[in-house]
Parts: sequence; C-alpha cells; structure tokens
Amino acid sequence: MPNINKENNSVEYKRELADSFERSVVAFLNTTGGHIYVGINDDGSACGIKETDKVQRQIADRILNNIKPNAIGLFNVIAEEQDGKDILHVVVSGGLEKPYYLKKIGMTPNGCFVRVGSSVHGMSEKMILESFAARAKLSLARIPAPRQDLTFSQLRIYYEENKKPLNSLFARNLELLTPDGKYNYNAYLLADENGVSMKVARYKGTDKYDLIENEEFGYCCIIKALKAVLMRLKVANITRAEITPMERIEKPLVDPVALREAVINSVVHNDYTREVPPLFEIFSDRMEITNYGGLVEGLSREDFFNCCSMPRNRELMRVFHDLDLVEQLGSGMRRILRSYDEQSFSFTDHFMRTSFFFEGNSRLGEKLGDRLGDKLGNPLPNLTYTRQRILELMEIDARISIVRISHELGYSTTAIEKNINWLKENKYLERHGSAKAGYWEIKALKKGIEQLNAGKGAEHGLIDQA
Repeated sequence: MPNINKENNSVEYKRELADSFERSVVAFLNTTGGHIYVGINDDGSACGIKETDKVQRQIADRILNNIKPNAIGLFNVIAEEQDGKDILHVVVSGGLEKPYYLKKIGMTPNGCFVRVGSSVHGMSEKMILESFAARAKLSLARIPAPRQDLTFSQLRIYYEENKKPLNSLFARNLELLTPDGKYNYNAYLLADENGVSMKVARYKGTDKYDLIENEEFGYCCIIKALKAVLMRLKVANITRAEITPMERIEKPLVDPVALREAVINSVVHNDYTREVPPLFEIFSDRMEITNYGGLVEGLSREDFFNCCSMPRNRELMRVFHDLDLVEQLGSGMRRILRSYDEQSFSFTDHFMRTSFFFEGNSRLGEKLGDRLGDKLGNPLPNLTYTRQRILELMEIDARISIVRISHELGYSTTAIEKNINWLKENKYLERHGSAKAGYWEIKALKKGIEQLNAGKGAEHGLIDQA
C-alpha cells in the first residue's frame, strides 16, 4: 500500500474530481505509474467524497474517453475508506504506447505530461518525439491471429461465472480485433482452440538431468490452461511437518499465495510475440517459473521491486482483472515480496525466472545437488538463492570468473562481488591465487559440523505430508 501521508513521485491527492485529473493520469502513464487519491487534502487528511459509485464511473469514463492511446487495462478505480470517510484510489500503470496525451489537445507539449517529483510537467517536443519513436511497434493487439475461425465459448463461461456476460460486441470492447477488424493475437490466446501450450516439468534432482514428468496444458483458452497449471502446482506443493522440541509446524513447500501470483504474472506478462510460452518446473528443492521477455522496456529493476506496474499485455491484463484473477496493478508483486526476497528473481535480456526454494530445506546439499552436498556434508543455514547458485557454479568450474557468474545469474558484477565477499567472510569460500590464474575453494563450516554432531538436524526433522 503506498504511503498516503505525503505526495511524491508516485502519489497525488485530489480533494475532488477536478479538471486537472486527466493531466495527472497522463503523467503517470508516461512514467512508471502511480496512485491518485480522490477525497484527500494536500496534507494527506481525508475530506471524503459523496456518491462514490457515481464518481467511480466518471473517473473510468474520463480516462477512457479523454486520453489517447487507449488506456484500458492500465488503471483500476478502488473504493476505500480513510478516517471513516469514503475515498477513491486510482491505480495507474505506466504504459507502453508512450506518449499518452489529452485527446482534445493532441500530441503536443500542452497535451503530453510527465511526473517529476510531486509535480506534473508538460513534455518538450523533443521528449514527445523520442517517446513516439521508441513506441513498441509490435504488440499482441496489432498481430493478426494465425487463424480467424475462432470461438470463445470458454471465455463466455468465465465471464458469466463472474456475472459479467459478454455481448455481441465483446471482441471490439475487449480489443480483440486488429485495426482492420481481424481477430488479433490476444483473441487467439483467449479462443477455445489455439496452438499455445504451457509445460509443467518435474525432475528427480536439483538440475534438469533426470526428467521424470512432462505435462502440457494448452491448445485452449489461456485462462483454462492457467487454471490447469495452478491446479497441477497446487498438487505438487505438498505440506511438510517440521518437528521441534516444542511443537509440530506444518508448512507447504512454497507459500501458496506467492506461487499463485507468480504463475499468473508469468502468463499475463509473457511476451508471446515470439510464440514462447511460460515454463513451470519442479525440482527436488524448488519450483521455478520462467517467462519470455525479461523486464518490460522502460521498467528498471528498482521499479520492478518497488511494485511499479507496466503491463506488457494490457488487453490480457484487463481480461484477467475482469475475471478476478488479478486485483489492482502491482498487487501481485507485493504479495510475493511478503514471503520471498529479491534474490528469488533473476533476469536476462530475454527471460525472467522466479525461483521458490522449499520451506524447511535447510541443507545446502539439497539445494545445490549431490556433488556439492557431498563436498560440504553439513547444514549450511542463511544462504540466499544467489549465494547458493554462486557456489554451484564454482563447484562446476573452480576457475569461473566473476563476469561469467554475473552473466549466468543475471546480476551485476558489483552484486556478485558483494555476495562472494559475504561467502568468504563467513568461511564458505576461499580464493587461491590471482584474479586471472587463481581458483575458488568451497569450504565446510566448523559450526555446521558442530550443529550436526549436537544432533540439531535430527531435532528438526522433516516429515512429508501428501
């Protein structure tokens, strides 16, 4: 939840729905998104609004009718309460079709705005031209579906279940048509039949050497496929009981809320323009979710971890929101980060991977595979995923460079160096020789051996519950 005590680069207050409202929305669309609170004074105190439902509809109508390009799927309007008074919270995502502008004025310095600190500023002609030149040329809305004989009975059922029946104009209203009236790739993904399939793979160990199961879910409405993937991963997410001297604690392998949000995010934000669907993998120590596209252009790692939202596929986001698969923009990441830290995510130019290690998996050998586990042979707590992967790469190649590790894991060399320094300071790792000719040695921890001899591993045994 954003801090609503002070206006800043991502928060703005409005006592009422004033004429300047669209300017603020455009400014957030042209940056990385933000939050507008209607019914809040400049000092952050609530003054409230009357006729909340009416104002809520007015806000949606004004955004859709007064701003270009179409901002559908890039905002939510949420009724909330502060200090006993009704207010409206408008969540705006950064858009990909910059520059956004006021329809009645056009794409000019008087119609295009950006957010600078807590203020709204007009864009210069140079900024407008640069933004327009960088606008993504390919989007699912502009790509014709590979086939045009599409049907949508499954999508209709989902909308009816949510008491939002589709009318005869649903393809146009949901932006499932190209400018020349053909079904676009969004329609193809939501159709009863398509050529898109998502895989769930399960491996015996901690790497991809021994595949024991490979299931496909797809060739149907992407929402139906998503629900099947969620169910399969739910079955795999068994409950474990941890026995301590004081109590028996039952936990699933992976936090179920974080897992659900990560799966949905991977599907709705995947880049389908190269026809590469998300991949879901189950290892002996973790679940991994990989989706194509990397970070959306214009969204930095800092923005991503600050839960700024910039949907790659806004039309799909709108449908997912209609069907209550997602709530407000950016809320999924907030739920994930409640249970897992930033090191659960890795990025390359074209892919993003989310790795959830199993609860209670306290032995490094379980996390890095038998080779590394046999070498260390003792419990090694407090290792983050990144540090585990660094040790794994060093075990495979003792002369691996920091640059190579950075490339493999998708983190900067500075971040890798900080983690390596931690490993050395805590006696997990030792460097021998020079930077060019030397090698890494993975060390066993004396304190780990002492813990093992004291029998603490047995006290905290794990029992699997189906």
